[in-house]
Amino acid sequence: MRIPLALTSARLVLLVVILACGVAAPLLGPAYQSQLTELLLFIVFALAWDLVGGQMGYNSFGNVLFVGVGMYVSAIVQVGLFYDVGLYTEAKGGGTEFVFDASQFLTGLALGLPAAAAASALVAWLLGSLVLSMRGHYFAICTLGLGLAAGQVAAGIPWIGAGSGMLTPNPPATLGDVGLLLYYLALGLALSCTLVFAWLLSTRFGLALNAIRDDEDKAEAMGLRVHAAKVTAWVIAAGFLGAAGAIYGNLVRFIDPTETAFAGATIGVWMILMALLGGQGTLLGPIVGAIVFQLTKELFWTYLLGWQRVALGVLIVAVAVFFPAGIVGFVRERFGAKPGIASEEGAASAKGPSP
Repeated sequence: MRIPLALTSARLVLLVVILACGVAAPLLGPAYQSQLTELLLFIVFALAWDLVGGQMGYNSFGNVLFVGVGMYVSAIVQVGLFYDVGLYTEAKGGGTEFVFDASQFLTGLALGLPAAAAASALVAWLLGSLVLSMRGHYFAICTLGLGLAAGQVAAGIPWIGAGSGMLTPNPPATLGDVGLLLYYLALGLALSCTLVFAWLLSTRFGLALNAIRDDEDKAEAMGLRVHAAKVTAWVIAAGFLGAAGAIYGNLVRFIDPTETAFAGATIGVWMILMALLGGQGTLLGPIVGAIVFQLTKELFWTYLLGWQRVALGVLIVAVAVFFPAGIVGFVRERFGAKPGIASEEGAASAKGPSP
């Protein structure tokens, strides 16, 4: 079995350089700290979507469901450990009654993040048996409906603010720059997600996902436990999306049920676009796509305010027409490497998994 990111001197140096750049980035460019944090979360969004959509071939339009679950669960844990959640949301997190000291804020965040990941993974596991029995456009439409339905359900629950939304705990001034803490949490999550996925895609499990993408019926006929592999991939992706959603909720501070938590028209579409832009079915593609998308989005929001969504629509069309294999696929094709969506880690899947 090949070991991902083998500790050759070149790869080790590259990993150290990337980590050093990540650690230094918010210190060298403090004005862009929020955008850098968002970029790291976008990398997780894109990688998590691609595990199911690119590596396994199940195009989901409802992965934002797990982002929203993570946001709400983390906020509920952060608040509920010390105050009544219903009273907190009724007061919209204001007043002198709902004050969090440094210890309370850090404790809530430390417990809220794993709770968000676990809750999203649990939801994915509970839905997996039903939803993943569908294929093709039936699966895509079903997942789209789940994301939309979740937003409407959350908007009807007064305990979590209903349509008025919910505020995450206000960080105390004694903690200093909490944005820097959120950045490093996002950096750790993005690195963990990349390394875990690199390992997964180098194992028989990664080959199984690629086999499902290439020919699910043949993979099942060869003795592969197709349904178990599909549910496992969805649960893993959901766990990372839930943790990313928890950090994102604390970054934006306000959780609106349809515009922030279960925002299918923005985050739900963006995670797909990022994977397609970079090259779906590759480990590097979603990362490249997230970086290019974040830079492009910031430029659109800065110089095309009012037309930014139109510009994003044009970008989607341009990607589909001119970069059908994504940036990574285009570069590989241009420089003689094997094109297509098959990743380097999963290229061996063409031989099929071992029964």
